[in-house]
Amino acid sequence: QVQLVESGGGLVQPGGSLTLSCAASRFGLDYSAIGWFRQAPGKEREGVSCINSDYGSTYYSDSVKGRFTITSDNAENAAYLQMNSLKHEETAMYYCAARTGPCSSGNYYSVLAYDYWGQGTQVTVSS
Repeated sequence: QVQLVESGGGLVQPGGSLTLSCAASRFGLDYSAIGWFRQAPGKEREGVSCINSDYGSTYYSDSVKGRFTITSDNAENAAYLQMNSLKHEETAMYYCAARTGPCSSGNYYSVLAYDYWGQGTQVTVSS
């Protein structure tokens, strides 16, 4: 059973930055990719980004490309999401998820593509 724990959420002003962390058990052994999703109240869960554990290939949604950066540290069993230039509308619960196969441009955004989920960390963008 893969366990994922997110941290790093909080309150940030519009235009500010925040880095989320995802602590994962046995990263790279039981799963091949880590993705980040977000869900605002009343909205569907949205795929934001994904990173593969082998060669570090990454994928981003158009809405965050150029502002968010996903990284991983296999030795620390962790993945991170650096978020810059945050917008009010990006207020949401952010989740990390693990996938047993690699992610690609065709699946990184789909909640159905992931096998394990964390409990989420709240990000609030407000002045």
